[in-house]
Amino acid sequence: MSSQYPYMTRRTFLLATGAIAATVTLSPGELLSENRRSIQRPIPSSGELLPVIGMGTWGTFDVGDDQAVRAQLTEVMQVFFENGGTLIDSSPMYGRSESVVGDLLKATGNQEAVFAATKVWTDGRQNGIDQMRQSKQRMGVEVMDLMQIHNLRDWQTHLPVLREWKQQGWCRYIGMTTSHGRNHQDLERILATEEIDFVQFTYNLEDRIAEARLLPLAADRGIATLINRPFQRGDLFRKVKGAELPDWSAELGCRTWGQYFLKFIVGNPAVTCVIPATSKVHHMKDNMDAGFGLLPDAAMRRRMIEHYDSL
Repeated sequence: MSSQYPYMTRRTFLLATGAIAATVTLSPGELLSENRRSIQRPIPSSGELLPVIGMGTWGTFDVGDDQAVRAQLTEVMQVFFENGGTLIDSSPMYGRSESVVGDLLKATGNQEAVFAATKVWTDGRQNGIDQMRQSKQRMGVEVMDLMQIHNLRDWQTHLPVLREWKQQGWCRYIGMTTSHGRNHQDLERILATEEIDFVQFTYNLEDRIAEARLLPLAADRGIATLINRPFQRGDLFRKVKGAELPDWSAELGCRTWGQYFLKFIVGNPAVTCVIPATSKVHHMKDNMDAGFGLLPDAAMRRRMIEHYDSL
C-alpha cells in the first residue's frame, strides 16, 4: 500500500499510475510530440498527475429520464474519456447532476477511470456526513477522489470531518471552493493557514482577479487549483462573436475561440485543471483539444490578453 494513496483500490491505482504525460508550458515554435498525449499537471500534495482539462456538471447534467437527452450526455462523457479526461466535478447543489454522472459512468464503463470530485453543501456536521455519503452513492464510487466544501459553507464544521474522511480512506483529497469572486478574502485566509489539497475558484480572460493573490498563494502553499467558469458563463464568446482568431494563435494549435480561452487559463503554471461544462458533443471535443499540443508561455499569454481586451 502506497503512503501517498492510503486507500488504494484498483480505480485509485489506475488514476495514480496510468499512462500519463508530464506537463510542460512551451513557447510557440517548439516541436510537438509525435504521439497525441494530453497535457497533465501534478497534484502538489501527492505528485499524482491530472489532465489539465476536466469537466464540470453545473447546468448540464441536471436532467431527467429523457432517453434522447441522456444518450447525448452519454456521448459527451465518452468523448471526454476517449480524449484523456478523468476529473469530473459535481455538487449536491446541481440538482440531479451527481446521480446522472453516476448513471452514465456505469453506462459507459468508466467507473474505474474517473477522478470523481464533488462537494458538501449544507450546514451542520451530521448533515454534512449524510450528504457526502449520499454523494458517493449517487456517483457510484467506492472512494470519492476529491471532496470539497462548496462556497465555504460552514467550512469550520466540515473541514475536520473531511480530514477524518481522508485519514480513513473515504476520500483521497480535500478542498475548498468559491465562484464569481465570492469570499476571496476568506479563501485567502484559509489557504494561508489550513492544510488542504485543492482549491477551486473562477479565472478566465475576463476575470483575472485570481492572478493577483489566489493563484500565487496556492502555488506557494502547494495546493492544486481547479478553475471554474472558464468562459464567464458565455460572456467571453459573446464578446468575440464575429471576430476572427488572430493568425498567431495557430502557433498554439488554436482552431476556435474556446481553445484560445482554455489554453490561456492552463498556460498559467499555477493552474492544475480547468473544468468547463457542456452538454454538446462538439463542444466537448473542442474543449478536450485544448488539452493537447502547446501551451502559451508568459509572453504569449500577455499577447492573448492584449488581443482580447482590444476587441
